[in-house]
Amino acid sequence: MTVDSPWLPRATCDTSCVSATEEPAGQRVVVAWRVAIRATFAFLLLSAVPLLAIPVPGRSHVQRRYCRLMLRCLGVRITVSGGPIRNLRGVLVVSGHVSWVDVFAIGSVLPGRFVAKSEMVNWPGLGLLARLMKVIPIERGDLRRLPDVVSLIAGRLRAGQTVVAFPEGTTWCGLAYGQFRPAMFQAAVDAGRPVQPLQLSYHGRDGRPSTIAAYVGTDTLLASIRRLITAQRTIVRVHVESLQLPGTDRRDLAARCESAVRGDGSRRGHGHALVA
Repeated sequence: MTVDSPWLPRATCDTSCVSATEEPAGQRVVVAWRVAIRATFAFLLLSAVPLLAIPVPGRSHVQRRYCRLMLRCLGVRITVSGGPIRNLRGVLVVSGHVSWVDVFAIGSVLPGRFVAKSEMVNWPGLGLLARLMKVIPIERGDLRRLPDVVSLIAGRLRAGQTVVAFPEGTTWCGLAYGQFRPAMFQAAVDAGRPVQPLQLSYHGRDGRPSTIAAYVGTDTLLASIRRLITAQRTIVRVHVESLQLPGTDRRDLAARCESAVRGDGSRRGHGHALVA
């Protein structure tokens, strides 16, 4: 049995948590066309990834539009609610972690440098996107490198860059979730920069919570993509919570942000929240 470590938590979710895409009787041709069209447009959009590396004015707007287009190609619609998105520099963005799709969902709202497992850089297609978006890789099994990653993130925050991290340390199905680990929050404390929590949830076209987008356990990237583009429609809801000031205690900061992301106001505030 794998033992949890401060940065290598073990999710209890596996592929048994993931909803199977139901193919309506007599609709195989429609589904086949849907998959073909979505896959074609997603591939064409992926081939345009190098354009994101060009330093042009309004680059963040280009990234937002690109991520939204990619979501549409995958059959995902996004809705954004909550407080206004503050135009601040040097913000640490945190949310729960369900899938690789989270990158596009958050990128369409608050594009930034993502902290992701180092294996992602080697993924076909998405690995190129990760390198061009200058993902900050982390060796989840090597805790000796964690202080260097935290220091690097703090430096990026001080330089006015937006950094996106998933403090659960691994993916969960979206119906269950893990605890926010405090390590990444030390970067915000060291840099004296605020944290923007986001609630992220996936739903079917009927509005009910869905695990189709989940990427957990022994799931493969190919199977995950196929499941997503086969579904008639998936909706990702992003709720912008109150901005949190860092304070001096990373554990308190992690607890406040986790409460915000889970929709539990019992730990919010304590004089640190910036209410929108």
